Amino acid sequence: MNPFERSVAPSSEAPRGETFQHKLEQFNPGMVWLDEQGHVSAFNDVALQMLGPAGEQSLGVPQDQLFGIDVVQLHPEKSRDKLRFLLQSRDAGGCPVKSPPPVAMMINIPDRILMIKVAKMTGAGGACGTCMIFYDVTDLTTEPSRQQSVGQAPQPRRLFKIPVYRKNRVILIDLKDIVRFQGDGHYTTIVTKEERYLSNLSLADLELRLDSSIHLRVHRSHIVSLPYAVELIRSDENVNLVMDDAEQTQVPVSRAKTAQLKELLGVV
Repeated sequence: MNPFERSVAPSSEAPRGETFQHKLEQFNPGMVWLDEQGHVSAFNDVALQMLGPAGEQSLGVPQDQLFGIDVVQLHPEKSRDKLRFLLQSRDAGGCPVKSPPPVAMMINIPDRILMIKVAKMTGAGGACGTCMIFYDVTDLTTEPSRQQSVGQAPQPRRLFKIPVYRKNRVILIDLKDIVRFQGDGHYTTIVTKEERYLSNLSLADLELRLDSSIHLRVHRSHIVSLPYAVELIRSDENVNLVMDDAEQTQVPVSRAKTAQLKELLGVV
């Protein structure tokens, strides 16, 4: 079974059977072959079209000189630790060719969202390298690019679905179903009314691609969906926002965000 499946039923307006899995089958994955040191030995055409410009933009290296380069260097600096961890992952039993689960990653080349899967390769002599496979899920998870005024810097495409890996498959969570996001370093817990999901996307990645009038970062570790806000509580010097998840979680609100939050909620 293809591990990429959709988490919700298709819209009634969508063609019959038009699921996440069907959509993925319509385009080719990018593939990069790496040696044991994680250096590029081969690309397929999809990977070369995407990572080639990345090498030129981030390293100033022409496409024909990318062979032999450390693949981590082709990604934005903020994504490198995450990718390096993925490439070096081992299972609990220490098997050198056991493959880790996919991760979601945002790269600005140009502003794409990728699901990356690393497959460890083995030959007659044991582990011999890695095949890095990625699906570009940008069009399945983000709105079309917004028109910009002349001279204005391009804005990131806004998300309407979040890709996550769960129970050996990748699913897409509708943004309208998410109550809040709670950050922990490079990772984020996504909370709906009934479920929790772990995402590889950081709060910083998400904040750039969410509508701040609906999804507001109220604290360095929290983004909330304002339609799910239940109550604003003040205790001494602290302000908390009660959210409509299963635990009625009280999310801390920083002083810097209190006035903006009150304005958006219409609280005097």
